Amino acid sequence: MKLNPFFKFLNIAILSFIFFSLKIFAIENIDERVKNLTLELRCMTCQNQSIYDSDAEFSNDIKKIVKRKLQEGKSERDIKKFLVERYGEYILFRPLMNYSNIFLWSFPFILLIIGLFFVLIKTKTKKA
Repeated sequence: MKLNPFFKFLNIAILSFIFFSLKIFAIENIDERVKNLTLELRCMTCQNQSIYDSDAEFSNDIKKIVKRKLQEGKSERDIKKFLVERYGEYILFRPLMNYSNIFLWSFPFILLIIGLFFVLIKTKTKKA
């Protein structure tokens, strides 16, 4: 079965449209991931502004690094680890969960348990 030249052209046009739309979607996906990740990072030169919102030279460099690492196929966790090793944990708005700051993460739960304990003691002493 021989295809009409019009149908050959139509098939090529459809395939190329699918190919280019997938490529554009991948670029937009990386840009969206860069935006989401840089919103979680603190600019070191600005006052508590995210990397995404800042126009400082430092922030532009970090955006480029994040984009390059995402294009290389690195995960967001790997990129955060890299940035923490390079700039310290202050660059993260939400600190990592590790042994050096386990007290920071557990303190609200400790306060809740102590508060519930005192409430139970107060209610038992008032009943008696």
